[in-house]
Amino acid sequence: MTATIDTLPDVLSPVRFHQVGKTFGTGRKSVVALDGVDLEVEPGEFVCLLGASGCGKTTLLNLVAGLDHPTAGRIELNSSRPAVVFQEAALMPWLTAAGNVELPLRMAGVPKAQRRAKAAELLELVRLAGLGDKRPHELSGGMRQRVALARALASTTDSTGDAGDKPSLLLMDEPFSALDAITRDVLQGELLRIWRATGTAILFVTHDVREAVRLGQRVVLLSSRPGRVVQQWDVEDAPDAAAVTDEINTALRKVISSHAA
Repeated sequence: MTATIDTLPDVLSPVRFHQVGKTFGTGRKSVVALDGVDLEVEPGEFVCLLGASGCGKTTLLNLVAGLDHPTAGRIELNSSRPAVVFQEAALMPWLTAAGNVELPLRMAGVPKAQRRAKAAELLELVRLAGLGDKRPHELSGGMRQRVALARALASTTDSTGDAGDKPSLLLMDEPFSALDAITRDVLQGELLRIWRATGTAILFVTHDVREAVRLGQRVVLLSSRPGRVVQQWDVEDAPDAAAVTDEINTALRKVISSHAA
């Protein structure tokens, strides 16, 4: 099957995967990372991806971000420049917090006055108002991740500095896993606040079932390599969060056990 990435302006969902596969290498040394993935993220939806290490969660995000290409299947993308937030903030050390947030806007050709106003607006959104002149080394780990989140939100805007007509999409690859428990808990709450305020769809990779249930509207479990969607849970309105957490934990343990075997 010929692998394609389509941009379809009439598709309402930010991204849809149709039997997507990804193989690294060729011949006997090839590794099938993903196989036959069917998945859709609705506009404004918060979806969490779970699975054993090496099951292809990050690969899936890379395909959406355009950092790699599928070897099978098709991705329909209808989002204004999906942005990625990684485990490390990956800020430019020579730029201020505001400069880091402005960077994708500057690359998109947004005029200086507009990008400065947008950066100030986004820094206020992530509760870093007044710290735009600080450089990364002057900020805590949690603050740096807030700047990275603001920068990612900036990258979903168009050349005028606005969000545009297409649904926005944020890709997050274990963004809080390197932080201490208290900071992680605070930033989880902040992310929910920002998500509700912006209406941005989020595809969030995590190994933490509790984090997935707390943050996501829907939790998607991938099988061990090659990654396939094996089960999904609608968790936003779950009557018993503890029960659904236990159920997902049980399913995840089965996946991990099969991976170890």
